[in-house]
Amino acid sequence: MIKRTGVMQNQSVTSLQNETKFSFDARQNEKRGVLMKRKRLMLIIGYFVILGIDVLVVSGRKPYKNLEASDIVSATVHLIPPDKTIQITDIEELVPYLNEVAVYYKDDSYTDYVGQAVTVTLTMADGSREEIMEYNPFIIINGVGYRAKPRSCENLSNYANTLLDQEK
Repeated sequence: MIKRTGVMQNQSVTSLQNETKFSFDARQNEKRGVLMKRKRLMLIIGYFVILGIDVLVVSGRKPYKNLEASDIVSATVHLIPPDKTIQITDIEELVPYLNEVAVYYKDDSYTDYVGQAVTVTLTMADGSREEIMEYNPFIIINGVGYRAKPRSCENLSNYANTLLDQEK
C-alpha cells in the first residue's frame, strides 16, 4: 500500500508538474502574442510618423503663397552674371513665380556654390522691402538662406532670363 501511495503520489506530482508546465507555456505564448501585437502597433505608428515627416519635408513651406500683385508697388530683378538690373513692369506676371517658391529648411551652404544668381527686390505697399535671391537649389530671403524646391528655383530663374532676353 505504501508503494501504491508512493506511485500515486509520483503520478499526481508528475501530472501537477505537466499542468504547471502547460499553463506556464500558455502564459508565455499569450505574452508573446501581446508583445507581437505591440510590436506591430509600434511599427505602424512609426510608419505613419515617418510618412508625415516625409510629406512635410517634400511639400516644403511657401513663404509667398498668399502674395498678390496689389501687395507690391514696384519690383526689379538683378541677374549676376551678366550683372544687369531690369525693372519689372508686369508685376502680375511675376507673382505666380513667387507664389510657387517652396523652401524646406535653413541652409547657408549656398556660399559654396557657383552659378547665376537672380535677385528679385520687391517694394511692398506697406513700405517694406523684400529681397529674394534664387540660387538653385537655394532661395535666400532677406539674407537668410534656405534649401528650396529646385523646380520653383528654375522657374524663377527662367522668368528672369526671359526678361533679360526681351531687354536685349
